[in-house]
Amino acid sequence: MKLFGTDGVRGKAGEFLDAITTMKLAMAAGIHFRKHSTTNKILVGKDTRRSGYMIENALVSGLTAVGYDVIQIGPMPTPAIAYLTESMRCDAGIMISASHNPYDDNGIKFFDNHGNKLNSKCETEIENIFANEEYLSSQQKTGKEIGASKRIDDVIGRYIVSIKSSFPKDLTLQGIRIVLDCANGAAYKVGPTILEELGAEVITINNTPNGYNINDDCGALHPKNVGKVVLETRADIGIALDGDADRLVVVDEKGEVISGDKLIGALCTYLSSQNLLSKNACVATVMSNQALEDYLNKHNIELQRSDVGDKYVLEGMKNCCLNFGGEQSGHIIFSDVAKTGDGLASALQVLAMMVKSKKTASEILNPFDLYPQVLKNIIVGEKKPLNKIEGLKELQEEIKSLGMRDLIRYSGTEKKLRVLLEGKDKKLVDEYMEKLTEFFKNRL
Repeated sequence: MKLFGTDGVRGKAGEFLDAITTMKLAMAAGIHFRKHSTTNKILVGKDTRRSGYMIENALVSGLTAVGYDVIQIGPMPTPAIAYLTESMRCDAGIMISASHNPYDDNGIKFFDNHGNKLNSKCETEIENIFANEEYLSSQQKTGKEIGASKRIDDVIGRYIVSIKSSFPKDLTLQGIRIVLDCANGAAYKVGPTILEELGAEVITINNTPNGYNINDDCGALHPKNVGKVVLETRADIGIALDGDADRLVVVDEKGEVISGDKLIGALCTYLSSQNLLSKNACVATVMSNQALEDYLNKHNIELQRSDVGDKYVLEGMKNCCLNFGGEQSGHIIFSDVAKTGDGLASALQVLAMMVKSKKTASEILNPFDLYPQVLKNIIVGEKKPLNKIEGLKELQEEIKSLGMRDLIRYSGTEKKLRVLLEGKDKKLVDEYMEKLTEFFKNRL
């Protein structure tokens, strides 16, 4: 059974991700982690979804059934789980969250003892254990070998100190007015606290989670709402997080949403100017605008491309010993600061850049213009291998000869073909997107 997707296990809570599946998954994961166990402890955190209670209890049941002791810390950002897993010397960490998805979805993300997301090999091993009912049953403990669980509520301070320490000690946020949208999610406590303790005047919105309002017309998916408040309050900048606070979207003082590619470009050149960019290179995905790559090349910075997904960005960074990368969606990774994408850690780096430059957000976060880019999802009857579609290679060569870039791939979860087309001439991009759309509709 295929359980893992791009970012952990995710699906409709109570349907795909029900209590029984979750408990079996926890047992399988516990058996996997026990092979390299040193402390017999696993950390579990969650976001603010109502279904988190069900999934948390099912996880605890499964983990204790195979002998693990469980530490439950309640609502905390995903990157906090990554940090605390290593800090508290646990064998693994588990985050219950479906990130930016609606409240009725939920998910489970696993981290190893160093706070890193699991690689594909580990995920496959857990799936194989999950499918082996006889082996699962044989690994259940009895008597004194059954695990225990306890809830700890004071670890929030450890994460706050960790994130605050990433902000330069010679700088302050005094005099900076910030609108922070917590998406009614996991950062509703830590987010305002971190910014206020660094001296900012914080106007916090969407920080009253009720189990159902996470990501609901708020947060990183709806940054224009932050823009309105920025204008109303005359704030210097707006920061929108998603439900588990592993990504951010920034809004400037004019209420304009900053593209994730522009954010990556501005941060990359800032790090380079401070001699903080390892090998003067960074990683972004194949989705990032070509204008980003051209801008970085002008500053003698190499851009390396990865597959879509923050874990692939991180994998690319590790393979080349780089310390910075990101996705245009707002997953920004500073590996010197955090183990994974961290919306709050990234926000502090943006604020440090702004304070140090003594420029407004609009001045510093618009370093280049994006090339016209069109993305279209085409519903298909079957997912025919792209290399077997007659005439596609020739059409792609024609597109390339006209100075455009295409990215064509199937959705991993739906019967859809995702087509991205990009170039400097908007009219030409639109014209060839129509050609591509008709081409695929006649063949799929």
